[in-house]
Amino acid sequence: MTKSTRRDFLQIAGATGAISALSLAGCAQMGKGSGARVVVIGGGYAGATAAKYVKTWDSSIDVTLIEPKQKYVSCPLSNTVLGGFGDMAKITFDYTAMKNDHKVNVVHDMATAVDPAKKTVTTKGGQSIAYDRLIVAPGIDFNDFPGYVASQHEDMVPHAWKAGPQTVLLRKQLEAMDDGGVVIISPPTNPYRCPPGPYERASLIGFYLKTKKPRSKVIVMDPKDKFSKQGLFTEGWNMHYKGYIEWVSKANDGAVLEVDAKGKRVRTDFGWHKADVLNFIPPKQKAGGIAAAAGLTDKSGWCPVNLQTFESTIHKDIHVIGDAAIVPGMPKSGNAGNTEAKACALAVVSLLNGDPVSTAHTSNTCYSLITPSHGMSVNATYHLTEDSKKYTKMKGSGGLSPMGASADVRKQEAKYAWGWLANISTDIWG
Repeated sequence: MTKSTRRDFLQIAGATGAISALSLAGCAQMGKGSGARVVVIGGGYAGATAAKYVKTWDSSIDVTLIEPKQKYVSCPLSNTVLGGFGDMAKITFDYTAMKNDHKVNVVHDMATAVDPAKKTVTTKGGQSIAYDRLIVAPGIDFNDFPGYVASQHEDMVPHAWKAGPQTVLLRKQLEAMDDGGVVIISPPTNPYRCPPGPYERASLIGFYLKTKKPRSKVIVMDPKDKFSKQGLFTEGWNMHYKGYIEWVSKANDGAVLEVDAKGKRVRTDFGWHKADVLNFIPPKQKAGGIAAAAGLTDKSGWCPVNLQTFESTIHKDIHVIGDAAIVPGMPKSGNAGNTEAKACALAVVSLLNGDPVSTAHTSNTCYSLITPSHGMSVNATYHLTEDSKKYTKMKGSGGLSPMGASADVRKQEAKYAWGWLANISTDIWG
């Protein structure tokens, strides 16, 4: 692939979102970066994409992906498992194609330290892996909260904001709850991973309760007075879940101040509220632990980056992508991480080849389900502003599902949600 073709290709990639593996089949390789070593920490939507695309765009680069899990469980559409109609197998992906087809060295170990001076990553298993450029995609972690420390209390009160065993545990708690029980969901404060996620979760738990435990209800105790896709969620709740879902805003005493994990209670300004199932999503999120250990975070707990290359503004030759990065104008979502990773991969390959770095477009597509057959979406394409301080929506790109759409339109969007997952998972892990 020529330099101009590679840059043009990523412009299209950012504008259209996920790209199928077939799109890449005819691309020749640059090969100028022979001997260069790129290490990627984290095998999720952002990290796995970056590893694959660095190798795809220059097969001469030695790419190593460090990821402790043998399989990755998608947060997007994990709420369908809580709704009783999703399957963990449908949202679980492995790294077989990454190793065999894309020739990425996959190391199933946990990165525990980064030495920016020596340019090495140390793993829990005792390996020291050298890099010329490092891409860090560690996802999120949680700040402690009064009465709730995730590492101590998530087995009693699952947050399920990292899909996998937490998702299964929350599902089991819902199944064990008596009919007539109360589910309390406490969403995070901004910024956090997947802004519409808590409200989709309320919807699909509402679906499960309506169909299986009709005397039960969901209460969303929110530290915010407004939330993503609020009009569409409210419309859907009025259509499907009257009496099943209650949203309590910050102004109406929805902000949780303290948690009693053992007692499954939360305290607000006006007292304690008891749940039969408590889904407390820690309100203050931050970049995954290795980012802080590597000195890549600022006082916000997130990682500041150059928005053209995603290179850390703190440590040279280290790039941060996905939920952990501070990317003004872009949401923290799987699809956003996927396109940020492609922009970063382009920059890394260009820098290693001594080429000028172009600025790629990014995009985001986010589907939410209210029932198995009622879906909605928001999508947009973004470009970097002239001052390089934020990404902004391109005029005329994307949009939000319309209010008042027909049942057929909502049903199609629900199908598209699964199509989106199939396409983007093939793009990343396929």
